[in-house]
Amino acid sequence: MTRHWEKQGQIYTLSEGGRHPKLISHASNPLPIHLDGNLYRVFFSGRDKLNRSSVGAVDIDLLKQKVINEHYYPFFQHGQIGSFFSDGVSIGNCYEANGIRYILFMGWQNTKNRHWRGDIGRLILTPEIGLKLDSAKPFMGCTPIDPISLSYPWVNSRPSGGFEMWYGSTLSWDAGNGEMLHVINHATSDDGAEWFRTGLSIPYAVGVAQAFSRPTVAQNQDGFLEMWFSYRSGSGEKYRIGYARSHNHDNWELELENVGITVSSSGWDSEMIEYPFVFDHKGDRYMLYNGNNYGEKGFGLAILR
Repeated sequence: MTRHWEKQGQIYTLSEGGRHPKLISHASNPLPIHLDGNLYRVFFSGRDKLNRSSVGAVDIDLLKQKVINEHYYPFFQHGQIGSFFSDGVSIGNCYEANGIRYILFMGWQNTKNRHWRGDIGRLILTPEIGLKLDSAKPFMGCTPIDPISLSYPWVNSRPSGGFEMWYGSTLSWDAGNGEMLHVINHATSDDGAEWFRTGLSIPYAVGVAQAFSRPTVAQNQDGFLEMWFSYRSGSGEKYRIGYARSHNHDNWELELENVGITVSSSGWDSEMIEYPFVFDHKGDRYMLYNGNNYGEKGFGLAILR
């Protein structure tokens, strides 16, 4: 398979100074919502001085690859102390169920003297392309299948009806090599509200690919599913973007060699590359992604060639 993502550069760079206190750094986990024509609102997770993330946004012209409006105020802020998202909100993707559009997110908790953990929450995307919390309780929390921490959900609607979800699940904070074992699990739903968790979806290999995050799924013209994600090998490297594919939605093959994108030799994405979001527009397939230090300075764009 020959595949190559042609990098278009960093299309959103955080301005220096004059930023909202909740969005002073980072534009992680970019999520594009189509507005009209070639215009998209790209939500992202920005941080305050305590590294707590809230949701900001910029509006971009995709074909001109240009930011046309940078929203000053956050669209949604992290929660109060004691909430499941008190220390941050990391967004997944958008899906529609029963006429309502939802965005799932990872809610962060950094409890004193304990390891951080995550649960999955749900936002409602309003008709005005704003955000509001669906429930103060986690949409999905830990279970025996997901015993420690959850992250970064992605939901697809199935052609036959219903939905399926891929999301991150921590099995161990240390797999024996100093790196966490955080895998991508799978769940299905008839209505988008109640979910049946089916367990491990993407194969992992300790020392090769063992710390996964932020899956993004698209269907190929040949009918099989493709997935891009962030991963760390456990051998000391920083995040890279990886790739897997499936012919039947159930059995995925890890094909890291076919990802078609990696770090640059210099610049904003020369040390790490992560948090992809893949989407189609007017016959082309695009990827928004982050670079060095978890998207500290903004996000970039690539086109599949």
